[in-house]
Amino acid sequence: MLVERAKVFASAAHAAIGQRRRYTDEPYIVHPAEVAGIVASVGGDEEMIAAAYLHDIVEDTQITQEMILEFFGPSVAKLVEELTDVSRPQDGNRQARKEIDRRRLGNASPRAKTIKLADLISNSTNIIQHDRWFAKVYMQEKKLLLEVLSEGDSSLYQRAQTIVSEYYAEQEARRLLRRGEQDV
Repeated sequence: MLVERAKVFASAAHAAIGQRRRYTDEPYIVHPAEVAGIVASVGGDEEMIAAAYLHDIVEDTQITQEMILEFFGPSVAKLVEELTDVSRPQDGNRQARKEIDRRRLGNASPRAKTIKLADLISNSTNIIQHDRWFAKVYMQEKKLLLEVLSEGDSSLYQRAQTIVSEYYAEQEARRLLRRGEQDV
């Protein structure tokens, strides 16, 4: 089965380089598995779920896009390609690189955008919970990213928007609370 092959392949590729999940030190495959589960929960097809397992593999491991094509076929390879960041350190600072990747994602298929929404949901939840300092930068990036992901699954888009909105509402509440404490 395609999904099971993608799961095993991604697990092995991420484990081969000793990649662990930041903040929790869990095996990295926990994140792609969560993304795949989110995609499956909204009726994603087998190729989308397989691509969800493989979505970080070209960026993070020694696996190439050509290998994805060879082992998983053109449809999965196309989705992984659409999800793989193309910016490089020489393209400028983080903001400039994220803009390059965001523009590219704007041209991705609705299927790829659905996977990216699942990725955003998984990562945002983890980062907000474990790194409030980085969350300030990350959530601003995700707020901008949502502008190009509206063609993805509507329920995931709404869920991602809610995460971003709730984050900013909480930040504003904290700001007002701090301001109120200073006025006392």
